[in-house]
Formats: sequence, structure tokens, C-alpha cells
Amino acid sequence: MKTNGGFAVRFIILSVCVAFSALVGERTVAAHHAGTMFSEDVKEISGVIKEFQFTNPHTWIQVMVETKAGAPQQEWSVEWGSPNQLGRRGVRPSTFKPGAKVTMRINPMRDGSPAAGFVGAKFADGTTVGDWK
Repeated sequence: MKTNGGFAVRFIILSVCVAFSALVGERTVAAHHAGTMFSEDVKEISGVIKEFQFTNPHTWIQVMVETKAGAPQQEWSVEWGSPNQLGRRGVRPSTFKPGAKVTMRINPMRDGSPAAGFVGAKFADGTTVGDWK
């Protein structure tokens, strides 16, 4: 009986390549979604909504934050979940209307740049969104 040794070798090589690709791809995705760039500290910022970017893969809330008296406002970029995730929680593109006054609880960037992960928000009328306790 004749066997095809070349097939077995190609099958093994292909299997190793597929396994390696899956491992590398999984680590890349996990690193992207780990949120390691954000501190675990919770900080509050207050300001006015500039824009709510309700787009994939992550939504972004642009907030103009007052700094010291007389100083120019600082624009913060706050990252949140995907539109699909947020839509299931009742969040809509109109939830963060431009011009609305808001206080946000955020996980700031570890490097101190004006960006953060979203925790929760409270609007001037008392309405809350996210994890506001």
C-alpha cells in the first residue's frame, strides 16, 4: 500500500500555520480591547458636549472642558462601546446633544493626555447615563 508522505507533511505545516495565526490574532484583539491605556482611577470632568460620534467600532464623546479661570477650554475625547452595545442599553445618537452641559466620570489615560474611557455621565437636568452611582 502506497502512502502520500508529502500530504502528511503539508497537512502538519498548514495546521501549525493556522494555529499560530489564531494565537497571534487572538493576542492582538485582546490587547486592543484590554483598555490598558486607561487608568483604573475615576476622575470627574465637567463641560459642554461638542460632538457624539456614534460610529463603529467605538463611540466617542467630544467634551469641551473648562480648565482654569480665563484659560481656553480643553477638548477631551471619551471612548465608549460600540453603537450596537449602547443601542441595546437605550443609548441613541441623540443621547449626547451638542451644547448640553455634562459632568462625566471617566478613566483617564495613563499618560495624562485629554482622553479617557467612559464610566458615566450626569446632565444638568439630573439625567444619568452609564455607571453613575
